[in-house]
Amino acid sequence: MKHILNFIKYAALSAIAVGTVTSCLEKYPGSAIPVQNSMKTFSDAEQHLIGIYASLKSGNLYSGSLALLPDIQADLVMASLTNNNPYPGIWEWDIRPTNEHIEGVYGALYSVIGNCNFYLDRIADVIASETDEDNLETLDAYTGEVYAIRALCYSELIKCFCAAYPAADSDGSIPDDEAARNLPGVVLRTKYFEPEPVKRASLYDSWQHVLDDLDRAEELLDDGDDDPSASEDDVYDNYYISPAAVYAIRSRVALYMRDWEDAVTYSSYVIDNGAFALSGTSVNQTTGYTGFDSLWYYDTGTEIIWRIGFTGTSYGGALGTVFLNYTRDYTYLYPDYVPSEWVVGLYSSSDIRYLAYFADASVTGIQNGYSFEIPVPLVVKYWGNRSFTNTYQLYHVSMPKPLRLAEQYLIRAEANCRLGNTGLATNDLTTLSQNRGAGAVSVGSDWLETISRERVKELYMEGFRLNDLKRWNMGFERTPNSYSQTEGNDLEISADDPLFVWPIPQHEIEAPGSDIEGNPSNNR
Repeated sequence: MKHILNFIKYAALSAIAVGTVTSCLEKYPGSAIPVQNSMKTFSDAEQHLIGIYASLKSGNLYSGSLALLPDIQADLVMASLTNNNPYPGIWEWDIRPTNEHIEGVYGALYSVIGNCNFYLDRIADVIASETDEDNLETLDAYTGEVYAIRALCYSELIKCFCAAYPAADSDGSIPDDEAARNLPGVVLRTKYFEPEPVKRASLYDSWQHVLDDLDRAEELLDDGDDDPSASEDDVYDNYYISPAAVYAIRSRVALYMRDWEDAVTYSSYVIDNGAFALSGTSVNQTTGYTGFDSLWYYDTGTEIIWRIGFTGTSYGGALGTVFLNYTRDYTYLYPDYVPSEWVVGLYSSSDIRYLAYFADASVTGIQNGYSFEIPVPLVVKYWGNRSFTNTYQLYHVSMPKPLRLAEQYLIRAEANCRLGNTGLATNDLTTLSQNRGAGAVSVGSDWLETISRERVKELYMEGFRLNDLKRWNMGFERTPNSYSQTEGNDLEISADDPLFVWPIPQHEIEAPGSDIEGNPSNNR
């Protein structure tokens, strides 16, 4: 395998130091690299790539806000009846342009993009001075990874801070590229050392930039095999971006852009790749748990296309804290959020996802620390990697798994429904459902309801729900209960609510030289 970025080396490197800047889009957005010649050799390039991966550990991204906020804001959880809600504005749909968590997501994504831009600005000089053929080949692969990471970060910015890709027909099946050219996208920064306009590109151009980066990534990571479903660099539990990861990002982007044919094509590349298989009910001999339980108990599994590597001494955010708060006194559980009753009701008794994602206090062996009863199970999906817990007493820390094979089945099923191939969609959803110990899934005229249900059951609290509702043009209602916070527990959100698109942080709009247009949610 050409790639020599090993996990020990990756985990030991500290993240690049953060400079003090006014705007997330300043010259040094995510590092304190002071001179233009800071990356000159093969080893320098490798170390900088390691730093890019390390920056993805941020608790503002997949190990925290980027995964939690969209699902907390939407209809997947209820805030418990306490005064400890850590995201009150998100839960209550009172999101201001000064919200620190929204600022955190925006800033962290542009920080990673800035580090990618530094690498891409310097890599040509590194290649020009390198004479070893193997190193040159490896540098191509490294550069492909950087393009893919930049594309992924831009796709997340577009998902959170832009409108859904517009449709040209009433059922949403045909993309409207012309309308997308007239909608605001994101600020596109492609250079580190050269000044660029601080202005939002169009939604169309923003997505095209993502596609261009993915094209470049695919080209540079190509190992010469004519079969896109097979690469020697594609292995499950990857800590780095491989060709399969690029295809997985590409299929997701195609889904968001309403390009159903490409969504089917690229998801099929991943599904047909022999390196991956759904993690089901068979026992993982290493962990002693089922394959699916091992995904969440030990962050390992045959369906993980790419995970962000943590160790017990080098990790990011603690995803499970807001659902359990066991570390408050190491005696009781103090959940800030509990699952919505309608979500719990989706799972059949045989569905292995239910026991992996939820548990009653009697199952955990730890009692509720509140004075009021919580009649729904608690979210234990992110109780934490058991190796970290057992060795370091580190609770609620799990390695993020931004790309899983299960999502590819869901993408292909939805795209096939849009193309009228409900039979093929039925096959994919049934394959996924039965692998999880549940029954067959039938896709009919209410296919969108079916897709929505199956995505919640599989991707619960992984950060997809808000964008799903936005691109499907759906609102929702919360049903009040006796154990949830009064403010926000009876919301009725219409499909056109402006807060489906997060506000651009106010300091970005007001920064010197900024010509950034706000979103409608900035004006609430």
